[in-house]
Amino acid sequence: MSRVLRAAAAFDGHRHLGPTEITVEDGRITAVRPSSGPADVAFVSPGFTDAHVHPIQGGLERLRCDLSEVDTREEYLAHVKAYADAHPDREWILGGGWAMPAFPGGNPTAADLDAVTGGRPAFLPNRDHHGAWVNSRALAIAGIDEHTPDPPDGRIERDAEGRPSGTLHEGATSLVSRFIPRTKGDEYYAALLAGQSYLHSVGVTSWQDAIVGAYSGMDDPASTYTTAAANGDLTSYVVGALWWERRLGVEQVADLVGRRATMSGGRFQATSVKIMQDGVAENGTASMLLPYLDKCGHPTDNSGHSFLTAAAIRDAIQALDAADFQVHVHCIGDRGTREALDAFEGTDPALRHHIAHLQLIHPDDVRRFADLGVAANMQMLWACLDDQMVELTIPFLGEERSRWQYPFGDLHRAGARLVGGSDWPVSTPDPLQAIQVGVTRRDPESDRDAFLPEQALDLETAWAAYTSGSAWANGRDDAGVLREGAVADLVVLDRDPFDGPVEEVVGARVTSSWIEGTPVYEV
Repeated sequence: MSRVLRAAAAFDGHRHLGPTEITVEDGRITAVRPSSGPADVAFVSPGFTDAHVHPIQGGLERLRCDLSEVDTREEYLAHVKAYADAHPDREWILGGGWAMPAFPGGNPTAADLDAVTGGRPAFLPNRDHHGAWVNSRALAIAGIDEHTPDPPDGRIERDAEGRPSGTLHEGATSLVSRFIPRTKGDEYYAALLAGQSYLHSVGVTSWQDAIVGAYSGMDDPASTYTTAAANGDLTSYVVGALWWERRLGVEQVADLVGRRATMSGGRFQATSVKIMQDGVAENGTASMLLPYLDKCGHPTDNSGHSFLTAAAIRDAIQALDAADFQVHVHCIGDRGTREALDAFEGTDPALRHHIAHLQLIHPDDVRRFADLGVAANMQMLWACLDDQMVELTIPFLGEERSRWQYPFGDLHRAGARLVGGSDWPVSTPDPLQAIQVGVTRRDPESDRDAFLPEQALDLETAWAAYTSGSAWANGRDDAGVLREGAVADLVVLDRDPFDGPVEEVVGARVTSSWIEGTPVYEV
């Protein structure tokens, strides 16, 4: 069956086009040509590919105590209380999505949570999923008290007397999460479908799940994906990044090779491996070349955490490269990024390795991305002066280092391959919001100045990162583009976002999302 879309404007994966006619047949684009007739739709683009996302986590949070749509301490507590009151049968209060700037120092307290959870244990990860808010009952179940030492890869926030105060960072979250009742398979399945539906609603037609393994209180979602792929419920093409267990070494590569072979099939391919090299800057766990500053601007004795030593990450990446895995690395700090780049020396660029987040890159390392053939996986939404940046990051980095943050413009000028991702549920999966910040460097909800405006991208480059760039990262050279022979994964918008100020990109709305020529979302 053939179908023709006549758009008033389009984007072909690399550049903006005028009136365009696109013919789709049997799931493929069979023709793309200029159009002179009346338009059926305002704007057509290749569907967005999210190169770093956690849809099952995001789906679970939407089905549980979802705090991502509120912003203040008072709103969080009211929301938790309403959820607890509405679900008296739940043994634990689970969910998450709170933002650190809502609390002094970024750290909520168990006492606050105790007042609204009715004596049931609560475990609520924050938006970046590098920390969790727990109540006194959860701490008691886990046996965490003033005598409990910090784990090597995390930190327990404490009060002036050394007692745990209710916030756990990084590896410390597992001290509680291991006591959470196992999530049932049907809950994970419902979460995947909820997450997939939400992604389709914002124009995402394909993605890379950035953690396929047991992590942060979640079981390995691999069986959920393989079942959905076998049942035909997985409508998107998904690459799974298998979790690298940092407490093990290269001996796990053989197991990962076996998992790749048994899990890959249909629309799910387990061809990538995820390494988390460090934490996040706002809680002082991102790995830095120089120490963080204290509130007075003086150097501390904390330079963050490299979860793998420089030798260990090099061994891991070299072994994975030799096994023909793509490697996907989480790096926030400049030391973590340098350690990853050093480890990629001599690897095969054809495997399309990439480093995600890239909050802080030492200027000496910017050009190395292009030189090594390592892609920059950008979360563009974070590159602005939001509360987290202003209150919890810049004061502890200092003026010079703060200017090294999210240097997307420099990476582009140096020839780096750019890809786009959201890290949802850390932040919204809406590509339009991310792209607008990428080109304006402004928080759309704030009147603050642009953050390092010289690092802004032009709109075509930012849009390409989220379409052809991310499709490339997923190994799909026939996706992310409008051309003859490409898969008909498309997003239709109600207006042309290139026709108007870049500050109004988010004013466009998704009216339909298509996968292989079939609408999967329509309004």
